[in-house]
Amino acid sequence: MWNFIQDEIFGMKWLNRLIGSLLNACCLDTESKLGGSLQFFIYDMIKIMILLGFLIFVITYIQSYFPPERTKEILGRFHGIGANCIAALLGTVTPFCSCSSIPLFMGFTSAGLPLGVTFSFLISSPMVDLGSLILLMSIFGWKVAVIYVIVGLVIAVTGGTLIEKLHFEDQVEEFIRNGRSIDTPQNELTKRDRMRYAWKQVAETAKKVLPYIIVGVGIGAIIHNWIPEEWVVKVLGTGNPFGVIIATICGIPMYADIFGCIPIAEALVAKGAKLGVVLAFMMGVITLSLPSMIMLKKAIKPKLLGIFIAICTVGIILVGYFFNFIQNYII
Repeated sequence: MWNFIQDEIFGMKWLNRLIGSLLNACCLDTESKLGGSLQFFIYDMIKIMILLGFLIFVITYIQSYFPPERTKEILGRFHGIGANCIAALLGTVTPFCSCSSIPLFMGFTSAGLPLGVTFSFLISSPMVDLGSLILLMSIFGWKVAVIYVIVGLVIAVTGGTLIEKLHFEDQVEEFIRNGRSIDTPQNELTKRDRMRYAWKQVAETAKKVLPYIIVGVGIGAIIHNWIPEEWVVKVLGTGNPFGVIIATICGIPMYADIFGCIPIAEALVAKGAKLGVVLAFMMGVITLSLPSMIMLKKAIKPKLLGIFIAICTVGIILVGYFFNFIQNYII
């Protein structure tokens, strides 16, 4: 029953078979490179957009109960590592990409929350969200998805705790340290208001991420049908002990969210890339993308930015090798 849910509901394998049949009926051989690429592109675009709409609606509806003011109030009640854990967990119900999380990080820091707590939130928000759990489950199965979420939260809590211990408060730009955001009272939203807000976010987010999804699916289709399997295995497979490091470094200059990364990851795994290598690539893209680092540089000084990048990079690489290990011996 679980395999059916994973393959036919989350993975929508029925959709892939339907598209293949339709293309064959149009006299296009799906076993050829062109036909296979077209099938992959149409299937992944439809699947990701359906999952995107559903997940954004659900997550935004949940998020409507946690506006920034309420989130700051919740975080302010906790201290020590407990506060880091709560911040990491709250990051799972916030925006999908790091660039969307940085304004919230700046607001929380201006409000006087401990620096380590705000960094736990900043790491967790793009790396571990409810969307990543469902999407990873649809491709890699529930074991990989759950382990990914757990280790992502561990990285967020550990990274925030380390930054807290280093006492880098003076590395935050002065305009943020001296700024105190004023909370604006929010009217109690009705369920209908929350539904309208969620649908609006579905439309706006889908419009914003659609170009990245098209690029991601296009790259995935090329990898899936045009790049020889032996190339992928040689660079990112078992034979290359530096595959995780290469994938992490390659992911950093890119910018995409989890929806744009999934088709690339799916194609790489199908070609023989190791699971840890693929997840390291995804985490590098969504956590340390170059545009988000440029935005973050406006809020913190180079020393703290370097420490943040180093902590995330080391954590991602360790997670990559960890997943390679469990793929070999456990999963």
